[in-house]
Amino acid sequence: MKVLVACEFSGTVRDAFRLKGHDAWSCDLLPCEGSQKFHICGNVLDIVGDGWDMMIAHPPCTHLAVSGARWFKDKQKEQAEALQFVRALMSAPMPMIALENPVSIISSKIRKPDQIIQPWMFGHAEQKKTCLWLKGLCLLVETNNVKREMLMLPKRDRERLHYLPPSLNRWKERSRTFLGIAEAMANQLGSKVDNTNQ
Repeated sequence: MKVLVACEFSGTVRDAFRLKGHDAWSCDLLPCEGSQKFHICGNVLDIVGDGWDMMIAHPPCTHLAVSGARWFKDKQKEQAEALQFVRALMSAPMPMIALENPVSIISSKIRKPDQIIQPWMFGHAEQKKTCLWLKGLCLLVETNNVKREMLMLPKRDRERLHYLPPSLNRWKERSRTFLGIAEAMANQLGSKVDNTNQ
């Protein structure tokens, strides 16, 4: 299957799909942190019509996530542009799409997500609500529920990403896909198709 991983600079999801035998490519305005061999540096909207079977999209959440609601009134133009980008990704001409973002205004301005997942459902003892908007794909099934172990950890550990100190790369650390989630996407979305999520 020809898979496009949109707005990914880490290569995590791309590499998980490639390990399962898919022709997967990442695309981002930034160069890839890993191998550049299967990375397209540029605007993903320029290539969405190039015959992909599936897209896993990670649009930037800077102007969308409700965690930044206190600044919403000052960035209405940026929000409108971010929502326009999300709509363009969701309407891309391919049969299968999974778009992920934290809890955000996508839910109120476009539509509610099909699923909300957590890292602890996929083997990571951390909390970070992630919403999935799906087209032509099944819901993800948890693979390794470690919620009990996670709840025994101090709050700062289980909410590690929330408590990261300010830095130039904080946004990068917070935007990376957990490996357990990437592997679940490759194993499950790469093999199951559900036409109910249109």
